[in-house]
Amino acid sequence: MAMAAASVVFLLAAVVGRSEGAVYKVGDAVGWTILGSPNYTAWSLSKNFKMGDTIVFEYSKNVHNVLEVSKAEYDACAATSPMSTYTSGNDSIAMKTKGHHYFICGIPGHCSAGQRVDIQVSKPSSAAPSTPAPAYPPARVGSSRGSNGGIATPAAAPRASGGPRCVAKVFGIGLAVFSFAAAVSGGIVMD
Repeated sequence: MAMAAASVVFLLAAVVGRSEGAVYKVGDAVGWTILGSPNYTAWSLSKNFKMGDTIVFEYSKNVHNVLEVSKAEYDACAATSPMSTYTSGNDSIAMKTKGHHYFICGIPGHCSAGQRVDIQVSKPSSAAPSTPAPAYPPARVGSSRGSNGGIATPAAAPRASGGPRCVAKVFGIGLAVFSFAAAVSGGIVMD
């Protein structure tokens, strides 16, 4: 019976782990910056964003920010009426709708220097994949020139999926299943 309980816990952990989307750090190891002329267009096109994924902008909050803008503002590098403004230096933004999501740095000159990204989000697939794709691509050997002349840097190492909240969910569910299995097998007497 203990083996059956362990199997149930394992299956529940797999299901709970997949219920949350992937986490993508904008620019991978480079982050959100103008230093080194990162190519955010190439970075974005190399990803497969789905509804439920989280986009993380990491940057020096003293010299950058993140503005979600319309396509017209994105094209013009204008920050006249952003839909959202982020200034923490470590902003996590959940992608709740499909379509294009446009982000720029609102500091004068930064957007025109390339600090802007178009995140194109598709609907989640109806069937869960057999193994989840990593949020970060494998690191490339060497470096190459991006289309805007910037250096494409190796990707950051993958982060653990789910984080503390997911682990707490899995632990709580697993503990409940284990307790139930123990009670059924006679290991616990319940009055």
